[in-house]
Amino acid sequence: MSKKKHSSTINQVLTQLVLDVFEQNGNTPLNYKQVSAKLNIRDPEAKHTILDILEEEAFKQVLKQVSPGKFQLIELKTFVEGKVDLTNDGSAFIITDDEDESDIFVAPRKLRNALNGDRVKVYVYAKSRGRNKEGEVIEILQRAKMEFTGVVKLSEHFAFLLPDDRKMMHDIFIPLNELNGAKNGIKAVAEITDWPAGAKNPVGRIKHILGAQGDNDTEMNAILAEYGFPLAFPAEVEKEAEEIPADITPQEIAKRRDFRDVTTFTIDPFDAKDFDDALSYKVLDNGNYEVGVHIADVSHYIQPDSPLDKEAFERGTSVYLVDRVIPMLPERLSNGLCSLRPKEDKLCFSAVFELDDNANVITEWFGRTVIHSDRRFTYEEVQEVIETQQGDFTDEILKLNALAYKLRDRKFKNGAISFETTEVKFKLDDKGKPIGVYVKERKDAHKLIEDFMLLANRKVAEYVSKKGKGKHKYTFVYRVHDSPKPESLASFAQFAARFGYKINTKSDKEIARSLNYLMEDVEGKKEQNVLTHLAIRSMAKAIYTTKSSSHYGLAFDHYTHFTSPIRRYPDVMVHRLLQHYLDGGQSVNAEHYEKLCQHASQMEKRAADAERASVKYKQAEYLKDQVGNVYDGVISGVTEWGMYVEIIENKCEGMIRLRDISDDFYTLDEKNYAIIGQRKKKRYQLGDEVKIKVTSVDLTKKQIDFSLVQ
Repeated sequence: MSKKKHSSTINQVLTQLVLDVFEQNGNTPLNYKQVSAKLNIRDPEAKHTILDILEEEAFKQVLKQVSPGKFQLIELKTFVEGKVDLTNDGSAFIITDDEDESDIFVAPRKLRNALNGDRVKVYVYAKSRGRNKEGEVIEILQRAKMEFTGVVKLSEHFAFLLPDDRKMMHDIFIPLNELNGAKNGIKAVAEITDWPAGAKNPVGRIKHILGAQGDNDTEMNAILAEYGFPLAFPAEVEKEAEEIPADITPQEIAKRRDFRDVTTFTIDPFDAKDFDDALSYKVLDNGNYEVGVHIADVSHYIQPDSPLDKEAFERGTSVYLVDRVIPMLPERLSNGLCSLRPKEDKLCFSAVFELDDNANVITEWFGRTVIHSDRRFTYEEVQEVIETQQGDFTDEILKLNALAYKLRDRKFKNGAISFETTEVKFKLDDKGKPIGVYVKERKDAHKLIEDFMLLANRKVAEYVSKKGKGKHKYTFVYRVHDSPKPESLASFAQFAARFGYKINTKSDKEIARSLNYLMEDVEGKKEQNVLTHLAIRSMAKAIYTTKSSSHYGLAFDHYTHFTSPIRRYPDVMVHRLLQHYLDGGQSVNAEHYEKLCQHASQMEKRAADAERASVKYKQAEYLKDQVGNVYDGVISGVTEWGMYVEIIENKCEGMIRLRDISDDFYTLDEKNYAIIGQRKKKRYQLGDEVKIKVTSVDLTKKQIDFSLVQ
């Protein structure tokens, strides 16, 4: 390190210490001697340096001279912590922990090697940049990730990994002895091992070779690696899963309520491998109906803190990419022991309800059971029974469907919101290449299962929340969803009004009612996706937490996730806690469980991002052969650099860059979700129909470019 660099680093550290003194002493005015004393500095030359620093920071308007020689911070809250959100030009905004604080702008040269998502400490200047304060990163507290996927570029003396992640602005330098067999042009995962002070690029090593670019397996595994999901289970986890005995002992059955003689079946997608829920149905002597919601008893097989349990917790959830599922649990459990396969005895954790003809819950029971599924239905088969009133278990299915309708009606009357987004699916050839696109339809068969799962989730949450009162509330894992922020809702209502839809924002119930009218009205229309996505964006995000509050979207006072423990770790926690409380156990530590909830929420978001990335990749792959084709599309998003357009026919989304629209100079009107030509005032608005041409596709970046056909 050069002398100059060395002294500037020392100076930065010393400046930091000086400013800390003011922070720690309640911003009392101090002179250079007092600051030196607090830093235990006695050397006259060093004291003089302290004076220089005080004068320099006063010149920068960080400190002010309140009386001759005495200084004070202009603004006490000079240091904040937050998360780096990198922009396309290499600058960043630091999102602070304090929701009321505005984000802090950091110029590229002041990022100090901080990467997107890192947790950092920022020194905030007194001056602002427009609405945002400005600052610089002084410490990286926690790296968001150290592993990146990308393409290996080899030369004679060194190599680089060019990361796929568009928010990773630095190529990773790979010494030749750290290539791990990777060849030029291959896709791989690199781990950052060092970032020497003053070096432009981090140094790393190749950890995994993924394969050839463009190969389906390579690209899907690259997406998983990019979002931090492991590509295989550790050997000790697989071993533990293999060693779990498959037999159900008579002693185990004796501890459980036996449902093996009650009519029971599963309803799942045709390609499902893991069946984690089943319904049982029985008409009672009093004319009411006993409906059992039976959920795979995963917590029976996974012992807390075992390698299997730790791995499931780390993963948090199964990940559903376009062409594959990356399960949370090894296959022996997810598709074998825990899966409620037909004609086999299976262990369950169940919520059993007595319902009258109006689907009112008369009695409820929760506990461990043993079941024997009579039949495995697909959604399509159940839909056929509903529509034709013929087939296996017709009476049972029709009655369950009628009860589900009543549960659904009541939910909407209470203010639940019906978001029916269109889900795009791909037809793939045997190499995983997309050869067609279709929209998945949600019919009564899907809703039947959903309504009984919602009933179980809601009743389990209510049972635990009512168990403890006041200060003695029982700690539990809830799924909560806040009501939308008024300003987000107001701007959505303003936009919906353009299409002739009125949103009444008087009360939560009125909002829900008018949103439901809108969702019903918009079904099948070209603006359906745009309005639905915008409505969802104006809502808060659902999260896991120990703090019991309502679920706004479902209009339930208490809600949890109890019904999918094969693919969601929070459901495993819910099973364990419910059993603990059924056994008369005391409340568990809330702080500990809140941390577990935060991790589960993070992993759920990460899985959703990975799933979206796989859809984007397949859309790009599908349109790669359609370059030059013209389609009708709907404007689905607007930004300052371009507008996103969704093709009506196949729901693929691409971008028209503003610089490529040559008839005028266009700028963003953020408030009205539009871009407007400065001279001719032509406007392109969210939801408008446009004709586009596919101009280019970049598979590596999952980017599709369109041009406007005027």
